[in-house]
Amino acid sequence: MNFIDTEDGAKHAGSTAETVSGARLIPRITIQAFCEHSQTAQVIEDTTHDRRMSKVALTTHNGGLEGAVETYRTNPTPNLIIVETTLPADQIENALGKLAEVCDASTRVIVIGHVNDVMLYRSLIRAGVSEYLVMPSSSATIINAITDLFAAEGAAPIGRSMGFISAKGGAGASTVAHNVAWAIARSIRQDVLVVDLDLPFGTAGLDFNQDPPQGIADAIYASDKMDAVMLDRLMSKAANHISLLAAPATLDRAYDLTERSFEQVIELSQKTVPVVILDIPHLWTSWVRHTLAAVDEVVIVAEPDLANLRNAKAIADAVKAMRPSESDPIIVVNKTGVSKRPEIPAAEFASSIECRLAAQIGFDPALFGTAANNGQMIAEVSATHKVNDIFRALGLELTGRSGAEASSRPSGIRLPDLFRKRKRA
Repeated sequence: MNFIDTEDGAKHAGSTAETVSGARLIPRITIQAFCEHSQTAQVIEDTTHDRRMSKVALTTHNGGLEGAVETYRTNPTPNLIIVETTLPADQIENALGKLAEVCDASTRVIVIGHVNDVMLYRSLIRAGVSEYLVMPSSSATIINAITDLFAAEGAAPIGRSMGFISAKGGAGASTVAHNVAWAIARSIRQDVLVVDLDLPFGTAGLDFNQDPPQGIADAIYASDKMDAVMLDRLMSKAANHISLLAAPATLDRAYDLTERSFEQVIELSQKTVPVVILDIPHLWTSWVRHTLAAVDEVVIVAEPDLANLRNAKAIADAVKAMRPSESDPIIVVNKTGVSKRPEIPAAEFASSIECRLAAQIGFDPALFGTAANNGQMIAEVSATHKVNDIFRALGLELTGRSGAEASSRPSGIRLPDLFRKRKRA
């Protein structure tokens, strides 16, 4: 937002920065706009005609701030909310506080108001609002504001990365990772990129019933010319809101990878997709260590036996040592309740490796076997099965959501000072 000096010396919001600065594409974010006037809604909808918005999922709604509050009491919040308000300046922050109570902490907000007041602008920016625009405004102004937030040089990555690794071969990290990706895409409606790092034997293509001609191998072997545009071309669409960088799953070459082989791909992915799920093979190499040290969340999937316990403990200790200031790994105990098999109780398993138990998944060979053989997710085979709730809860946690109930959501739409005062118990 720019300001211009008027004759009385006061500064008022202007719309002089409407020149398109380059054609940097905005990442695959979801935007929901809540308008009080149809003219404003039309201006926002017109932004979709700009090529920079080609990847964005945008919807407009009526109701302004009140409509947004009612919507997010029972629905997940997107990457960006645009709200129009006709309230006077002294009421806007309090109204935004009500919105904060039902929003997730990672959501950003642009306010479109009708009060041309520099003090209000400064107050909202200090509180954490991403931008305040004054009507009448143009589509170009709105696009520039969104571009500055998500696509400008130095903009913070929008993607949250999470690595899934098995404590022992066959423990099921890939299956859990892929079904969590599906749950995130369906329940939160965020775009998810699944990256299969098991180049010779990866199963992401099989699980999503895809056989793309290009994938992760093309990305890492073209690192000298890799950019966001090329990465986008290599990604295949696996389902609504789910993209895939599949492994070649062939043995026509040896995959001798260096420590930083995947670093550039992961960093680019986080700049273009809100959720990046890394399916990491059960290996211990320099690149596995480096990847586990760099991701936002580490999920260790293990079966409840002694070998898995030993390995999970070793992985957890190594990850904690590599990233002492980051979050600890979480544990998913998989395939519990196998007939006649002695098992370590899940709670005891997690306590022994000093990791929090995030989920335990019962052994159901018919359900999981059918899904695997059909190239489907569990929710596609049995939409009402209770394991879907486990995948959904795990997805909510890993993406920073606290749960389905609005009352349990963390407060804040990047309004740290104002909103923390209103944080619910």
